[in-house]
Amino acid sequence: MKLIDENGRITVTEIYVKLRLEQSVASQHLSILRKAGFVNTERDGKYIYYTVNTARIEELNNFVESLLN
Repeated sequence: MKLIDENGRITVTEIYVKLRLEQSVASQHLSILRKAGFVNTERDGKYIYYTVNTARIEELNNFVESLLN
């Protein structure tokens, strides 16, 4: 998530190269994050770019805050 946020938008290839992961591992984690709504995808030609869904992160933060108060 931090890497995606720092880059604004990033491809799975850039992620697995920078994090030194297997492509399948990076893809599985991105799939989980996408299904949970924490990342968005955007297709540009043959590339799929991932971005952080800041609205969903804010929802999570608000939920956690409500549990703590």
